[in-house]
This record gives sequence, structure tokens and C-alpha cells, in this order.
Amino acid sequence: MPVLVLSCSVTPAGDSGGEDVDPRARRGRRYPLVRAAACVVAAGARSYAAIGHWLRRAPQDALARLGFPVRGVLGVRPAASMDTVRRVVERVHPEGLAGLLRPANAEQTRPVRLAADGKSARGSRTRTRTAAHLLAVIDQDDQVIAQLRIPDKTNEIPCLREIRAPLDIEGAWVSADALHTQTDTARFLIEDKKAHYLLTVKLNQPTLCDSCRRLPWGKARTKCYDRTKGHGRKETRVVQVLTVAHLHFPHARQVARVTRHRTDKATGKCTRETVYVITDLASHQAKPSDIALGVRSHWHIENKIHYLRDVLWDEDRSQIHTGHGPENMATLRNTALNRLRTTGATNMTEAVRDLSYEPFTAPLDLYAINA
Repeated sequence: MPVLVLSCSVTPAGDSGGEDVDPRARRGRRYPLVRAAACVVAAGARSYAAIGHWLRRAPQDALARLGFPVRGVLGVRPAASMDTVRRVVERVHPEGLAGLLRPANAEQTRPVRLAADGKSARGSRTRTRTAAHLLAVIDQDDQVIAQLRIPDKTNEIPCLREIRAPLDIEGAWVSADALHTQTDTARFLIEDKKAHYLLTVKLNQPTLCDSCRRLPWGKARTKCYDRTKGHGRKETRVVQVLTVAHLHFPHARQVARVTRHRTDKATGKCTRETVYVITDLASHQAKPSDIALGVRSHWHIENKIHYLRDVLWDEDRSQIHTGHGPENMATLRNTALNRLRTTGATNMTEAVRDLSYEPFTAPLDLYAINA
């Protein structure tokens, strides 16, 4: 893992440096805080205080592996304080942090499927600012490959194009929820990025939804049944697909009708929902079973990323709200999940718990930090 070494600017005591007067020497302090924070978060840390406490209790050999420098004639490696951790995480630019934590081979293979979805960090809401809303993109291996904080005065729609602009996604199947079923988004994916789309159609697009509903579904001869279990419910999805030629949406070639039957295991209550999915893929490129896989893969971002960040790190109740803190902490959590999946972990709760049992060695081994 690359190391980010940050120098804290200081103003010696007695100088007129404004409100931020620091009593330390001018040379400042240099700490490999990014790799340290990544390790502590992987072991279950949820706050700056938890990261600072880990650093305060860390043995010298752990600090040596992380790259903390020796200070003084006694050869001691002092760790950064909780306040230093907080200042660094709040001020590091999110794109720089994501780049440092991205695996070295992340750009060597082109993704096959991509899914995008947003999540609000509810605890970051203040009296004067809305909660930080983060848009993430995952690939077919459930690896988070990009994340962007949505500016307060806009929404996900333009940001979806912004987050995908630098990615090489030619030929990839890109799925998104109904909010992103926009003509500009479809043209951007097909014409600019040479990718394919699977976009959900709901009542927020009433004309398009009505056009999909009026298609001759009685003539759809093939069906695909997709069954899953999880989060206390059983779900069966029935997927029917029709080829279309004159649907008023850019490059649309097929429409799928997805009927979801859900049964709550605890109460036995059954619900039914019908949504439509449009795609530019022709019938020989995407069969009903392929579209069912794409629909199911899209919800992995909710179940295997957002849900896990809430369960393992209690993200929705985190009070981190200043600077770049919310998105940088989310990046550290995403990095931990990415790394655990790379090592073959399937039960993330158990994997993080195992790391917490040996907090000064196991997280460092996870990231292959040896010096």
C-alpha cells in the first residue's frame, strides 16, 4: 500500500500566527497517518478518538511497521495524537486519499459490470448543513472503485456522469436506479464512454413508465426466475423481456419487466412490486437471465457496501461532519471491505472481528505492511 506522509504546518509559540498557534518546532511532524488510519478502521474503529487511542496504545514494533519515524536519542517512535488524526482526515483531499488507497492493479483490468448508488451519512447533518451524501460505484467483484460527495446544492444526476468520466468502462454493463434514467445519462454512457446501460424505470418518469407498461407483455415467451434470501426475507423475481424499436429513449433496444415477490420470514407478509428495466443491449447480447443478473448485481451496492458500513462501523450515527471527514472515513471503510474481499473473506462481520482480536498485527498483515 502506498504511504501518504503529511507534514503539519506549525507556528512556534510566541509568534503572531493567528489563532492556530502550535508550540512544536518549525520542522513540524511527519506521520504516515493514512496507512495507520486504514489499519485501525479495518479493525473496527469508528471515530477519530478510536484511531487516536489505538495509536497511543500501539507497541513500538507496530509503529515501526507503519513507518513512524524515530524521535530523540532514546530511539522512541512517538505516535500522532487524536487531534492530529482528526485534522489530517478532515483536510486530506478525498480524491488523493482514494488514489493512495487504491490497489496497484486496480486499473489493469476493465470492469464487466458497474453499479452506482448513493447513501447519506445521516449523523453528519448539522444545523447549517445537510447530511453528506456519497455516491459510490462498485464493480462485478463488489469492489468500490470510485466515490464522490454530492455538493449540497445539487443531486446525483450530474454527479453520476462526473464520477464515471475518468473511468475506462468501455463495454461494461452500467446499472443505476430510477433517478438516473435520464436521456443525457444514456447518451453519455453509450456515445462518450462506449458502455451499456441497464436503467430502472419507475413513476418518476411517468410517460416512459406508461410506454413500458403498454408493451405487449402477453407475447413475451421467455421468463427467468431469480430467487434470493437475506435480511429476513425471501424474494423471487420474474423477468420478462421484449425487444423494442420505437421507445422514446436513446438507444433503447430491450425492455424487461421485473416482478418482485417478497415474503417476510418473521410475519409471513407477502408484497409484490413491478418495475421496468431498459437497456441498449440487443437480445443476442443480453438474455433474460443476463438482465436478472444485472438487476441483482445492482443491489449488491446496498447490501454489501452501504449496509455493511452501517452494521460494522455504525456509519449512520457517526457524528463526523466537518471538512472532508465524512467521505474520507467512508473511503477508509470501503478500502477495508475491498481488501477483505480480495483476501477471500465472505463474512465481513466475522472478518473485522478477527482483526480486532489482534489489532496491532492482523490489520497490518491484511494490508501487507512490513516496513
